[in-house]
Amino acid sequence: MRKILCIILVLFMMTACSEEETTATEIISDSESDTQEEIEMNLKMKISDNEVEVIWEDNESVDALKQLVKDEALIVEMSMYGGFEQVGSLGNSLPRNDTQTVTEAGDIVLYSGNQIVVFYGSNSWAYTRLGHIADKNKEELTELLGNGDVIIELSSR
Repeated sequence: MRKILCIILVLFMMTACSEEETTATEIISDSESDTQEEIEMNLKMKISDNEVEVIWEDNESVDALKQLVKDEALIVEMSMYGGFEQVGSLGNSLPRNDTQTVTEAGDIVLYSGNQIVVFYGSNSWAYTRLGHIADKNKEELTELLGNGDVIIELSSR
């Protein structure tokens, strides 16, 4: 009889411990969820006061960019380059994962870890993809980006 009571007691204790572990796991999951929500905030981009709709990549570079603009908008002075892109310094280095890429109008990439590039034409180089402007066609992008230097503003929503 004593053995049966001991076995029941041990099973009861194992069940109780298991429930406590579940609770700890739930707390950790909730904490990770809060951190994920912070990272998932949206980025907003304006080109010379024109807000553009961007489909951002899901990568470490974009997460770092979101953290960079979390509290204050980032103003980037862009310069025309090569007749197909605007390039500007972020003032900070972001994580990068450069791969040989053929870009098209609307692509937004990271160059050398610290420069953002917005294309209104095409190029082939090793970049880290950041996003793509979805609400402008090539002609609209050329008009917006191809007539001199521009200012880009990145901010959180």
